[in-house]
Amino acid sequence: MKSYLTQRLGQALLVLWAAFTVSFVLLQVLPGDAILIKFQNPDLGLSPDQIAEMRLAYGADSPLWQQYLHTLAAMLRGDFGYSVQAGVPVSDLLASNFPDTLRLALPGFLLAVVIAVLLSFISNLVGFRWLKNALQSLPSLFISLPTFWLGIALIQLFSFQLRWIPVINPGPWQGLILPIITLAIPISAPLAQILIRSIDQVQTQPFVAVARAKGASYSGVLWRHVALNALLPVLTVAGLLLGELIAGALITETVFGLSGLGQLTQQAVNNQDIAVLQAIVMISAFGFVTINLLVDLLTPLLDPRLQTYRGATL
Repeated sequence: MKSYLTQRLGQALLVLWAAFTVSFVLLQVLPGDAILIKFQNPDLGLSPDQIAEMRLAYGADSPLWQQYLHTLAAMLRGDFGYSVQAGVPVSDLLASNFPDTLRLALPGFLLAVVIAVLLSFISNLVGFRWLKNALQSLPSLFISLPTFWLGIALIQLFSFQLRWIPVINPGPWQGLILPIITLAIPISAPLAQILIRSIDQVQTQPFVAVARAKGASYSGVLWRHVALNALLPVLTVAGLLLGELIAGALITETVFGLSGLGQLTQQAVNNQDIAVLQAIVMISAFGFVTINLLVDLLTPLLDPRLQTYRGATL
């Protein structure tokens, strides 16, 4: 197990380095210049020499390899640099915006899990074939809905038509109801699809027939024997959905006008604020790698067969 953990940590570091390198190269080739966008404004009254000094201070005229090494060394120290547009450390911007995104993403992911589990198990408990098919077809519908369209549709229905949830000056948590639903529905779709298939596969195993032969009810077998085995593939997929969760949160924040990393990313893209964009990419990559590492370590605890396999191979 120690050898496996060392290997996974090495792979995680390699992924982070690759994410940093690719994002650095792509951001550098973007058209535009954040320093010129801000300091060439005639209202500031800066001379060309002063603008050149600002470029020198930010290291914008240094060779790319020097900028790469300097940025990489700074990030290893936890220094994300300075935002050209805001004029403050990027870490301050992240600290003020990340909690708002987290307050949206965590409830959204939990709601997505609840929707996926309920949809999967209820579809196996209903007695009507047509209703079961209808319920199991819902994930295909959910996954095809664009996040921005779903958010606008929910606003139109629940705010303008039914007037249940206000969009103007809502309460601190009342204003998160529609955004959380908007984020959760597309995320729940792949979880439900995998869980439905996994339940169907587990139900064909011999131990299910043995439990039924002993007099256990169908619902009892489903919850006590099938559930744990069926959830293992879903656990792996849930770790992979972190990237979609972050992307969905950014779009949802933009649609509903919420503060957070979504609004910060939009401003950074408009102003070509490379330091902010690089930091957001690395935070997303770090979260993705961390979640998947935890999933890899947690899965053998739920399935002892994986402990034997990894012990034999590693």
